[in-house]
Amino acid sequence: MDTDDDLRRRIEARLRETLHPTATLRGLRPLVGGACQDGFRVDAEVEGAPCRLALRSDARSSLPGSIDRAAEFAVIAAARAAGALTPAARWLSADLVRPGATAYFLDWLEGEAIGARVTRQPALAAARDALPAQLAATLAAIHAVTPSTHPDLPIARAPFGRGEAPARAAIGFLRVLLDRVARPRPAAEAALRWLADQRLPPGPPTLVHGDFRTGNFMVGPEGLVGVFDWEFAHWGDPDEDLAWLCVRDWRFGQVSRPVGGFGQRAPFYAACAAAAGREVDPARVHFWEVAGNLRWGVAAALQGERYAAEGQDLELLAIPRRAGEMEYEALRLIEAGPQV
Repeated sequence: MDTDDDLRRRIEARLRETLHPTATLRGLRPLVGGACQDGFRVDAEVEGAPCRLALRSDARSSLPGSIDRAAEFAVIAAARAAGALTPAARWLSADLVRPGATAYFLDWLEGEAIGARVTRQPALAAARDALPAQLAATLAAIHAVTPSTHPDLPIARAPFGRGEAPARAAIGFLRVLLDRVARPRPAAEAALRWLADQRLPPGPPTLVHGDFRTGNFMVGPEGLVGVFDWEFAHWGDPDEDLAWLCVRDWRFGQVSRPVGGFGQRAPFYAACAAAAGREVDPARVHFWEVAGNLRWGVAAALQGERYAAEGQDLELLAIPRRAGEMEYEALRLIEAGPQV
């Protein structure tokens, strides 16, 4: 069985292969705050100068729809080439953290990513004002990546490789998720039935980040520093990303600011329209927001089952209580209709 010393030796050897033959690992610390993949802060010394990186590796298990680190590595390269503000991924590595796991290093971002701090810290008030336009610009760059511009990008048209329109694929994906939950969830079934009754016209598919929300981008005093956590990237409907940012849980208590806990819908939609050159249809965002709340509710239930199976990460134990809250929000949105 590997020890921490074994892991440190492998990482240091990889740094010496890629950075400099005398690179020295000075510190290795697990990154907390994310419950899906394994992450570490890597502090090294290269030719006498400090060097800090993030290391991201496949976890032992992950949620359905998650791509592997090799695909994620390719997605990041495509998004950066299109102009998305996201840190560079470097040195794709097999068996680095453990056998069978793929990992890569990321340029380190300085700033704040914890959602409750991003939405509340007085020092980030100016950043919150700037974020809607900055996020709109990065979303436009992400959505400029399409199957025609990047035909070899190793991601599916939608989770599980379905070939149908994004909305139908999302409904099928939710059906698969619900079928994996051990106990019946009647509210979730009602919300899924409403989604299945809608007839959302498909648009041209684009790259979708898939988890574009507060907590998955770094924020500094002047606003957006970079977007990360691309594990749910897929070909789909760009409005899915807009809606996911508005999912109630990603407001971190600031429910009167529906865009990520820091903004209002109308100016954000206007910024997205200006950046992407297309109008935002609130009815389409509404569909995806219902789907997003339902998706997170079912995922929260599944995270609890991951804890029951693995019994290691206490964060997985804390998440399942969100399931009922998100199901309620999905039903509330259905009753309220499109939001502007």
